[in-house]
Amino acid sequence: MSATNERHEIMTAQRNDDSFPTLWDELEWRGLVHVSTDPGALSELLEGDPFTYYCGFDPTAPSLHLGNLVQLLLLRRLQLKGHMPLGLVGGSTGLIGDPRPTAERTLNSRDTVEEWVSRLQAQVSRFLSADGDNAMRLVNNLDWTAPLSAIDFLREIGKHFRVGTMLKKDAVAARLNSEAGISYTEFSYQILQGYDFLELNRQYGCVLQSGGSDQWGNLISGTDLIRKVEGKSAHAIGTPLITNSDGTKFGKSEGNAIWLDPEMCSPFAFYQFWLNQADADVIDRLKVFTFMSRAEIAEYETQVADEPFKRAAQKRLALEVTTLVHGSVATQGAIDASGALFGRGDLTTLDELTLAGATSELPQAVGTPGAQIAQLMVEAELVTSLGEARRAIKQGGVYINNVAVTAEDQELVAADLLHGKYAVLRRGKKTLAGVTAKAD
Repeated sequence: MSATNERHEIMTAQRNDDSFPTLWDELEWRGLVHVSTDPGALSELLEGDPFTYYCGFDPTAPSLHLGNLVQLLLLRRLQLKGHMPLGLVGGSTGLIGDPRPTAERTLNSRDTVEEWVSRLQAQVSRFLSADGDNAMRLVNNLDWTAPLSAIDFLREIGKHFRVGTMLKKDAVAARLNSEAGISYTEFSYQILQGYDFLELNRQYGCVLQSGGSDQWGNLISGTDLIRKVEGKSAHAIGTPLITNSDGTKFGKSEGNAIWLDPEMCSPFAFYQFWLNQADADVIDRLKVFTFMSRAEIAEYETQVADEPFKRAAQKRLALEVTTLVHGSVATQGAIDASGALFGRGDLTTLDELTLAGATSELPQAVGTPGAQIAQLMVEAELVTSLGEARRAIKQGGVYINNVAVTAEDQELVAADLLHGKYAVLRRGKKTLAGVTAKAD
């Protein structure tokens, strides 16, 4: 099956849960609403005639990440209701970047931003349907900001913003109280985002914007601007920032974001991330990141309470989200690799891309045929010394590609290097390392 056909099948299977009286009720149950302009009006809006709504994604990196996935799935849920999504990738705002809490962003070159715009547009397109009367439309705010002169911008847009109000926005206030301060460039970001909403309202009749709750000040800058300039009402939804049950930021793995691009976060690593979710978090993750029904999720909630050792909810979560993002073929590869790494499958059956992705997540040693496996164990930090490595081998607890190492002085041979490049060292049942052949 082609990737296009598979994506179509995935999207065709997606449904909102009709056990809820309204879509707004479902969004609240799933924990997708942290703040909004008017819950009652929004609920009525969602149940009424089709309308246009949008979310913006700035190209400040070459890929979207899990925080963006929350927005994409919210956009998709509204599209399933019959409403018309605009996916905005910010060719102009990406040249500036919204204010971070601590320091100025490094400005990327125009060529870099342009490239990243294309990459993000392709990613956004994968999660929204381009078919039917409410087909997704991609827009770029550079189209309406580039022709605008600085004088026109200040006269027509800037005059509607009050500095006192702008200073109260959370991101701005945080920066003003930091040692770094804030530049006029980043201070102006909220005006640009407000202008985006105004232009989309004018061009497409767009009446709703969604974003993370940390962007709330920027979201309502648009609703306020539309009210002042056009005399119309518009709405905003701020989704909660997803955190773990211990209060730590969700979507980070050892300091690195979980990206949607398979070249930046392999399907194997992506699958493992979801598989390792804590019992206290997994049900909330199922609500936010899958299209599973309330009834299905309730069954997994019972299993988590009664049989947590089976990790059934985590396995279903990893399956659903990895399939959503990377497709079923890559997901099955990740599942096969996960089993094979821990001795429950044949590593030789894994294709090179899957094996490379799986081993890249492990501690590493570099070796060539003739290298002693005991020494490779030391280099990969599976043990602290050669003596410890030899004792582990003697005790029968060391494996190369799931085959027991039987001699303390056993050497790596060419046949051990799968696809001529990779091998997997294992000590005991769960301690793994990758061996990669030296480059010529």
